[in-house]
Amino acid sequence: MMNKTLNWLFDYPNLKVFQYEEGFKFSLDSILLFEFAQIKKDDYQIIDFCTGNAVIPILIQNKYNKSVIGVEYQEKIYQLAKESVQYNHMEKEITLIQDNVKDLKNYFPGNNFDVILCNPPYFKYVESSNINKNLIKSIARHEICITLKDIFEVASFFLKDKGRFYLVHIPDRIDEIFVYANHCGLAVKELQFVYSKADEKPVMVLVTCVKGGRFGTRVYPPVNIGGLQSYQGIFRK
Repeated sequence: MMNKTLNWLFDYPNLKVFQYEEGFKFSLDSILLFEFAQIKKDDYQIIDFCTGNAVIPILIQNKYNKSVIGVEYQEKIYQLAKESVQYNHMEKEITLIQDNVKDLKNYFPGNNFDVILCNPPYFKYVESSNINKNLIKSIARHEICITLKDIFEVASFFLKDKGRFYLVHIPDRIDEIFVYANHCGLAVKELQFVYSKADEKPVMVLVTCVKGGRFGTRVYPPVNIGGLQSYQGIFRK
């Protein structure tokens, strides 16, 4: 049995989540995706794909007082999400689904969501992939159960017209992001790269796509997160 810990969420010490010491742990990526996403007053249907231990739904509910759905495929991580939501007393506002994002058509109709967020597995999976022996970590990091193409197809199906899809990923796959977005009728409207050191390559890219949006991408100045003590308000400057 893996040992659980209860950890606070960086800039939000009033919020805590459960995670495994030697297994799955949420990353800064989820915090940055939340800070990058813009949740508006008339966004009523919000869903977080690959929610992990529900960091993003908890943060959204805390800041915007919105109901949020989180979808997590792995049963053990789903249980962490449930415990985290319960600890933060958000059971009435956050709905959790344990299933593959690819199977969400069993739960909702198309054209249903105003906002979709996703911090997906970053790395392609082939038989020769050097994956972690810990299956929980491997599924979280590699496209074993869902691919980037799958995620774009599902996001396009469920977004309302002009609905927004917020994604965090690695810069190495930016070409695929544009290809899949365009193929699925999602216009890439915003990009912002994230650095851990100013003189090195970016480590992350944050993306906004709009269903049925016009072509034209705004690229914001890069953000260097090295040494930052707070991540609130660091994007779109």
